Amino acid sequence: MDPALVNRLSRPLPRYTSYPTTPHFRDDVGAETHASWVEDMPSSSRVSLYIHIPFCDTLCWFCACTTKITRRYEPIANYLRQMTAEIDRVSDLLPDGPQVDHIHWGGGSPDILAPEDISSLSALLRNRFAVADDAEFAIEVDPREVTNEKIDALVAAGLTRISLGVQDFDPAVQKAINRHQSIEKTRDVVDRFRAAGIASVNIDLVYGLPYQTTDTAGRTIEAVIALDPNRVAIFGYAHLPQRVTHQRLINNDSVPGIEERLVLSRIMSDNLTDAGYVRTGIDHFCKPDDTMAAGPLRRNFQGYTTDLSDALLGFGASAISRLPQGYVQNTIPIADYQRRIEQTGLGTVRGIMLSPQDKARAFAIEKLMCELRFPAHELCQRFGRAGACVADEGERLTDFRQNGLVEPTADGFIVTEKGRPFLRAIAAEFDAYLSLGSTTHSTGI
Repeated sequence: MDPALVNRLSRPLPRYTSYPTTPHFRDDVGAETHASWVEDMPSSSRVSLYIHIPFCDTLCWFCACTTKITRRYEPIANYLRQMTAEIDRVSDLLPDGPQVDHIHWGGGSPDILAPEDISSLSALLRNRFAVADDAEFAIEVDPREVTNEKIDALVAAGLTRISLGVQDFDPAVQKAINRHQSIEKTRDVVDRFRAAGIASVNIDLVYGLPYQTTDTAGRTIEAVIALDPNRVAIFGYAHLPQRVTHQRLINNDSVPGIEERLVLSRIMSDNLTDAGYVRTGIDHFCKPDDTMAAGPLRRNFQGYTTDLSDALLGFGASAISRLPQGYVQNTIPIADYQRRIEQTGLGTVRGIMLSPQDKARAFAIEKLMCELRFPAHELCQRFGRAGACVADEGERLTDFRQNGLVEPTADGFIVTEKGRPFLRAIAAEFDAYLSLGSTTHSTGI
């Protein structure tokens, strides 16, 4: 592919885990608005719960997640007390009827919790919400934190899927990002969860890391395939040292450039598809019998998901809730989160109410990100005039068509395999907020 085209389309762009994206949330949408939106939830709603545990015991230099490093358990215990109050407050606001189909614990490292707190937090959620008997319960796992007691507590709590962070198995890459994790340790954790009855395993990898090469990426993906995961996610490293201060510990010259990132991504992708995995969206792969392969897919703050819920209720510092009316986000600093919970029971600090235009654009962007198609007719039918305006914009992507990145269809257009690596750039054409001020985003590849 033309290097000039690659560089132009790989400009910094949102990951489109929401639309509008979080930099455009506003502080005039706060706790009062949040409370009223939860109270207005239809009783027939299907709901997801997201629990954010923002603690780790070591700092991974590449990570841009909201997390705090601690070697003591007291801050974690204090945080859980405030989160309990937030869960109580939101569940009191929620009308009777909504059913929870999905639960996700993220972080940080949620498996930093003591076994007894894993049990009590899970029991709290099931006591305060109508959790379906077959609800999916997924947790992000740092294999270096796992003990048999924690596995037992998670299984007893109804765990159905684990998502393990690996990033890269090469020792030089691990040293450069301050995350030391052996293949043997990872395999041991996978085997122990499977022996305990957890059949669904997801592994997260990252391309574009410092000192990563085609050889190291190839060896890592071969080792991952040997672990036989049900799903694999391959994320592009976002090197943003101007925003994420600890990334300044990484040598800028060691980070692969745009064209190198594209090659690394293709090596990982090709190895997975050659091994029989089905590619979904930009960066997720699954076995043919996995529910993700059958779809339909959605896009949320954890990436791709089969969760089709009407709303997502987020708990904890920085957590985001998606409600029919719009998005709300909790404050990020843990101390401020705890103060706000003590005052109002909610940690909300900003959000955005969705306009008809926002909803039409969000629909179009999610269809592109999940199904690689732009459904012009469906936009008009669902959203009327707002949808028609967005559909008209789809007719103007002549540059993408001329370069073979999209192909016209009777209902709009589809993204070609050549265009898949540039999916975020294509979606960005429908982002009405992108030009409104300077915001730091990761590279589009």
